[in-house]
Amino acid sequence: MPSRHYIVEKAIPQMHKEVRKCIAEHVESANTLSFTTDIWSSDHCPLSFLSLTAHWIGPDFTPKRAVLHARDFRSSHTADAITNAMQEMLREWTIDTKKVHVILRDNAANMKKAMDQLGVASLGCFAHTLQLIVHDGLLSQRAVSDAVANERKIVGHSKHSPKAYSALEDLKEELNIEPKRLQQDVQTRWSSTKYMIDSLIHSKRALQTYASEGSSNLPATLTGNQWGLLEKTAAVLKPFQELTTEVSASSATAADVIPSVRVLTRFLSNQSEAHLGIQTMKATLLGAVRIRFSHVESEPLYAVATLLDPRFFTNADNLEHAKEAVTAEVVKMEEELKKTSDEAVSQPAKKIPRREGASTSSSLGSIFDEILEESSAAAAGPSEQQITPGALVQVESYLSEAPLDCKNSPFHYWRDNQAQLPILAATAAKFLCAPCTIVESERLFSTASIIIDEHRSRLTADHAEMLIFLKKNLHIMLGLQKGESVEMGESVEIGE
Repeated sequence: MPSRHYIVEKAIPQMHKEVRKCIAEHVESANTLSFTTDIWSSDHCPLSFLSLTAHWIGPDFTPKRAVLHARDFRSSHTADAITNAMQEMLREWTIDTKKVHVILRDNAANMKKAMDQLGVASLGCFAHTLQLIVHDGLLSQRAVSDAVANERKIVGHSKHSPKAYSALEDLKEELNIEPKRLQQDVQTRWSSTKYMIDSLIHSKRALQTYASEGSSNLPATLTGNQWGLLEKTAAVLKPFQELTTEVSASSATAADVIPSVRVLTRFLSNQSEAHLGIQTMKATLLGAVRIRFSHVESEPLYAVATLLDPRFFTNADNLEHAKEAVTAEVVKMEEELKKTSDEAVSQPAKKIPRREGASTSSSLGSIFDEILEESSAAAAGPSEQQITPGALVQVESYLSEAPLDCKNSPFHYWRDNQAQLPILAATAAKFLCAPCTIVESERLFSTASIIIDEHRSRLTADHAEMLIFLKKNLHIMLGLQKGESVEMGESVEIGE
């Protein structure tokens, strides 16, 4: 058996070197890179890590990502310290800041200032902003916040009392209720509050029966009015939950932000009798969405990405602004491509048409349909006299089509049409490589929390970074899809 010294000092560093070399080749071949970054501190040892995850579009228009660093970050979390650390990490991979499209960060002031000092474009995490909006909404109406507080006490009691937990499970079995544990929420994750409400509503009959027994000893009970408020609150928060799930997917891009904001705004603006009793919370949510996302439609990084996603168009009011931004980017891309190719840009060939189909099956599907119909009418193609030569023909031809079905992948569309729309496809690859959240960095730190636990609290920062790097990137060198692993018994040889 190889010794511990061999594994730590030779095998892991050699494997890290080989994987790093493979990742460096991928990063160097990418024309444009976007990044996500975040800071994490361990609960088991005095270590903090600053992450850097790269995102880009491959030649076959497949989204790619790789963890470049989970670096030990010992200094104070000031903007200057973050800027210096980011510069050093980019320098290690010989990445020029001109190659950086955008960096996704959290909404902290130090991170925003650091990106400004670095001289790169940056965007706040969409999911983090949704967290702030829902948190404000839950606290805005006293009746709702009181009901949630009582619910939290009930769930906590069932978790800390084996007797109460067993009694509830027995009642669910007697009442033929599907077994489902009550879930405790976490203050920093609004979605956990939604899951807690759903689990309580699912066990409503069992809880009411249990509360009616004299020996229940529940620390709080819910009135009929509070049960109604919780059910209506769950209905209002459902779109937020669906959007959070969608934007947290690995395929989500910056193009998902504007449509999501438009759908949320319209959903919260609609008056419904089903939401009577929680108007204050609903109005607060609507106001928070409008204030915190007031800039998204005027932000070129979002507007251009949305217009280059064949599933979406921006709203009619800002369509011209977005078209101007796309046109400017396409002209810039045309000039860059001419520097690397002597071939002149000609009229585009016949494109593969966008496939139409049924809208998404989520609760927001009808609202998506309304917005897309309005936007499609506003995006009608111009007359032949208005068409200009070169790259602009590709823009007008692309915008003259109806939006793609929301279930289809924008990457598949551009993969099929990049030969016919080369300049527009290159621009799409630049803007669609940007995610809209820092979920990948948070998933990275979930891995870090498993590697650095109470039994491995003396693990050094360098060894921890090597293990994190291999865990997140080894599948790239092995040619596996993310999530696949080497089967037991397979041999993996690193190096010669």
